[in-house]
Amino acid sequence: MTEPDLFALEAVVVGQPKRSMWRRYLGPVLAVSTVEGTPLAEVTDTDADHKHFVLARTSGEFIVRIEKRSWSDPFEQFGPVRFHFIDGADQEVGTAGARGLVKSRQLSLRTERGRRLLLARQGLSVEWHLTEADPADGPAPEILGRVTMSTIDLWTGLQRYDVEMAPSLDASERQTVVASVVCLHLIRRPPGEGSAVV
Repeated sequence: MTEPDLFALEAVVVGQPKRSMWRRYLGPVLAVSTVEGTPLAEVTDTDADHKHFVLARTSGEFIVRIEKRSWSDPFEQFGPVRFHFIDGADQEVGTAGARGLVKSRQLSLRTERGRRLLLARQGLSVEWHLTEADPADGPAPEILGRVTMSTIDLWTGLQRYDVEMAPSLDASERQTVVASVVCLHLIRRPPGEGSAVV
């Protein structure tokens, strides 16, 4: 059976793989699958400082490296954070950035072709909207996608993100969106820390 093309799909699921509460977990940080549950890709943490992550297809094919850049501790939580998406040729193919005390409220995205997008939520909503303009700046902008967060295991607090993308987004833009959902999770649940961040 042929594996679906990840960035041809208009809906995917990004989530934390299930794990035992009683053993140390050594698997991927996140898994990407179809809505039906077919595995598509995995995100792995490649260094002890939790600054470099790799998004790769389940076949092992490299997609992008996600590099986190922020202020050094102890001021990291107050300063802006930026993620850079690097392809196999070591070229930047997109970015995601966040600022403020509640960094998960809004991520500013830039795609490979320079298109600027926003992934934002209102208040403590579990849904983020993908738009080209800030919803707070005027009339409601066209929604190009949605990310809906849910908790799939109350004991371990595992998170799932249902990602919907408009047909008008091309493959490179969808790659930026999926990588940005990974960044959103890394902001909300920093690796190596037990407590959740809204």
